[in-house]
Amino acid sequence: MNNKPIIALDFPSEKEVFNFLQKFNEPLFVKVGMELYMQEGPSIVNKIKEQGHAIFLDLKLHDIPNTVQSAMKGLARLGIDLINVHAAGGRPMMEGALEGLEAGTTAGNKRPALIAVTQLTSTTEEQMQVEQKIVLSLQESVLHYAKLTKEAGLDGVVCSVHEAQAIAEVCGEDFLRVTPGIRMLGGDAHDQKRIATPDGAKRDGSSLIVVGRAITGAANPVEAYKEVCQLWEAQ
Repeated sequence: MNNKPIIALDFPSEKEVFNFLQKFNEPLFVKVGMELYMQEGPSIVNKIKEQGHAIFLDLKLHDIPNTVQSAMKGLARLGIDLINVHAAGGRPMMEGALEGLEAGTTAGNKRPALIAVTQLTSTTEEQMQVEQKIVLSLQESVLHYAKLTKEAGLDGVVCSVHEAQAIAEVCGEDFLRVTPGIRMLGGDAHDQKRIATPDGAKRDGSSLIVVGRAITGAANPVEAYKEVCQLWEAQ
């Protein structure tokens, strides 16, 4: 798995995406999320892949097992590198997602890595306990979902930096810990609650980091990306 920092292409249109990507003279690892995918559809994935970039398709599927399995079969044909579901959908749903990806991957190609969202990095422990009625601590909930995800045969989870090392200890170092909520020192947290810097994320056990506005909103995105890479690779 490519371990470059993943740039979140949280733009509303194809035009803005390619205005951004043309600033770079190297293949990137990028995230296509719901906002962009819902506006532009599968064609945006194909066009980004044609430019040589790796893609994390961040759709967080959560539905009955058969529906998710069928959706994953189609999405696998896009040639994406990484995709996710919600662990709260349960083990049968996650197993169905994996079966769909395997069935949809064309012969001779590698199956996209599949990870599951544990708790969103915008969720606080109080919110989880009050709104989801989960009586565990946030870390206990995340670890429970991580173990369930591993049992289902998936490749890793989406989690915050603060749970990454504990997940590695429980599920193994090879189990991916993909961590959003990455900010530069002194940067705005925006809507994230559990955040960290790139170097802090590496120290605390992240396998991959997802960086959005710290790069896409920077005055010089290329320099901002280089700084993120330097911090990430320095650890």
